[in-house]
Amino acid sequence: MKTLVMALGLAGACFAGDYPFRPAEMTNVTVTAGFWLPRFETNRLVTVWTDFRKCEETGRINNFAAAGARDWGAFKGIPFDDSDVYKVVEGAAYTLSTHPDPKLEKYLDDLIAKIARAQEPDGYLYTARTLGFNYGKKDGKTQFGMMGPTRWSNCPSSHELYNVGHLYEAAVAYYAVTGKRTLLDVAVRSADLVDRVFGPGPTQLKAVPGHEEIELALCKLYRATGEARYLNLARHFLDQRGVAAADQREAAVFTQAGDLVKGDEMAMKGAYNQNHLPVTRQREAVGHAVRAGYLYCGMADVAALTGNADYVAAIDAIWENVVGKKLHLNGGIGARPRGEAFGANYELPNDGAYLETCAAIANALWNQRMFLLHGDAKYVDVLERVLYNGFLSGISLGGDEFFYPNPQASKGGYSRSKWFGCSCCPVNVVRFIPQIAQFAYATRGDAAYVNLFMASEACLNLAGGDVKLAQRTDYPWQGASRIAVTPAKDGRRFTLNVRVPGWCAGRPVPGDLYVQTAPGGAADFSVRVNGEPFAFTAEKGYCAIDRAWKAGDVVEVAMKMPVRRIKAHDAVAADRGRLAVERGPVLYCAEGVDNGGRVLDKVVAADAVFAESTVDVPGGVYPALTCPATAVKRGLKACATEACTLKLVPYFAWCHRGAGEMQTFFPVAVDPAQTPSAFEPKASHCNARDTPVAMCDGAEPKNSGDQNIRRMTFWPHLGTEEWVSYDLPAAEPVSGVEVYWFDDTDVGQCRVPESWKVQVRASVDAPWTDVAANLPGVKDRYDTAGFAPVKAQAVRLVVKLRKGFSGGVLEWKLR
Repeated sequence: MKTLVMALGLAGACFAGDYPFRPAEMTNVTVTAGFWLPRFETNRLVTVWTDFRKCEETGRINNFAAAGARDWGAFKGIPFDDSDVYKVVEGAAYTLSTHPDPKLEKYLDDLIAKIARAQEPDGYLYTARTLGFNYGKKDGKTQFGMMGPTRWSNCPSSHELYNVGHLYEAAVAYYAVTGKRTLLDVAVRSADLVDRVFGPGPTQLKAVPGHEEIELALCKLYRATGEARYLNLARHFLDQRGVAAADQREAAVFTQAGDLVKGDEMAMKGAYNQNHLPVTRQREAVGHAVRAGYLYCGMADVAALTGNADYVAAIDAIWENVVGKKLHLNGGIGARPRGEAFGANYELPNDGAYLETCAAIANALWNQRMFLLHGDAKYVDVLERVLYNGFLSGISLGGDEFFYPNPQASKGGYSRSKWFGCSCCPVNVVRFIPQIAQFAYATRGDAAYVNLFMASEACLNLAGGDVKLAQRTDYPWQGASRIAVTPAKDGRRFTLNVRVPGWCAGRPVPGDLYVQTAPGGAADFSVRVNGEPFAFTAEKGYCAIDRAWKAGDVVEVAMKMPVRRIKAHDAVAADRGRLAVERGPVLYCAEGVDNGGRVLDKVVAADAVFAESTVDVPGGVYPALTCPATAVKRGLKACATEACTLKLVPYFAWCHRGAGEMQTFFPVAVDPAQTPSAFEPKASHCNARDTPVAMCDGAEPKNSGDQNIRRMTFWPHLGTEEWVSYDLPAAEPVSGVEVYWFDDTDVGQCRVPESWKVQVRASVDAPWTDVAANLPGVKDRYDTAGFAPVKAQAVRLVVKLRKGFSGGVLEWKLR
């Protein structure tokens, strides 16, 4: 069996020029009990097979069989679907490394044979093109969409290089586990072709991958084969990125809102895939968050292998930008739905935040690499936050349902799915979970590192010999961890570095983006060695215990875990006047199912006292919290309040009991501006992907085409008469309306209405009465209508859509 460190591409014993800190071998870490064991077992027994079954049902696997038979026209799905299969193969290989399974190994061998047959003779492997896939004809011309008409002709969109990147990762993993070369040989043939086409040289094709991934994968392939061309190609792809942009114009300059103000459209598109500047000049995280995360991983890998200090300087600065201005409290990145992208600095919404599961995984992988470069626990603090919150929410406790986005609040109606048309997230989860055990431990020379607290046993290869660590803990629910140390020979001297979590030391994240209102400190973390207190001063976030060790030595760690309130930086508009709730590394949220159906109307005072409770969800019983709260009902003029008790559950466990409301950041005082309206929104028709609730969610549009907030649309109704209405809890005086119409001219078929009118009724049973009529639609601002005050329990807008077009509403207010 080859080294699983090599398979992960994080380090390799045969490469002296690599990461200075080395993760533990995957096969040398066994999760024995506690929080993570059920997650690992569910991934192995449920998620692996669920993902393979879905790949079969959706034609992803058959595409390889059809390509092997050259069955022209048989492709089904999306061209990047090949990568989904590769990711499940990689995850399955990791499970084999710790749990041999003849059935799974035979399944993989049969599947790998299909993949090998699908490869074209020169090494090209992209089943969509082999099978002649296209998007049909328009104006007599064949539409190839993201592929381009010929090989490599549309690299910014084609995913040809992205797909094979995941192939290389899967191939290295399976070879490392089994020693079988079939898939590795496929990867080598592919990489040799890519090198011939794109590698350094005057005749090579000048293009960069639109979706980064191959860069880090080539580093893994280099470690597995020793072929330097693959490392050089990875570096070449990095060095080509942004060069065309730099050659053709000055770098684009963006406003605080992220809108292009200098440069041209190409610059804006380049920022989407981090192609707007040479990578060594990039200092801010922009564009598609998953692509960015994979790029930063690739830069870290190449920097570790080549000693490129310019790459390190760039990703150091970008990391500071992310953790200081663009990281959500759940560890997620990529705030904007449009482009699945980073927003502007401090643009960190709760409801409507995108935070793709794949982006959480990319963020975790990047932070693991940053630790391996620098050996600082602050990177593990971010990694841990991702693991317990924004990543883990992405998969159900049952292992067979998934979130794509992971918002920090929900107005209801959002739930996990069994699968998606674009299912990058479910298949990314299955390959990521087995790697988590490896993140728990690391080494450098004669020093061992305990980075994550989990019930486990590990054998670490130090410079002076092996050391076994056996950790017993109920983390993250309890702050005690007992670490038994067994050196290969008594009297061996080495340093055991135990991480002091930032959340325990008063820093929920590095920097000032989030702070604890009552910060923890040095007294909250203590260590005993063989029962005796151990005094230390943390360095780079570690308690360093340097001594001669013998079998039977025990290190006992104690971390205080009070409930802590978390405040966001004042520049985060979405969280002003609000606090979140955490205990240890776990973020808590409130769900409607535990709180009478509503949580967005709840106020939790800054000095609220919390009590422990439990919550029983499918998949387990978990610690919960309760606290006194205030329920607020907002009318047109005033707020009515009522005392109540609020129950909170771990954020990762939300949405297992229905798709109701969810909240993480709670107002600390009654404020009408912080309270959702009590209106009940309705519509004559609403597109299944939209919601009437968007009309009264308080999200202010930037313009009528704002794609970064939720909306209510009548799509696909065209040219019809439609309506939207509010039912009020009781009759109140109304004297006007303000409505912001949705209009996606240039990208869709929604327009401001041809005309509209306002109707009211005094009770739910009364007839509708016109109070304003024959109003024209106005774009890019609130359209207003005033009228003499009238007492109403319901208000309705009747809309006449333009001929051939639909329409919708972004926000609607009553006066």
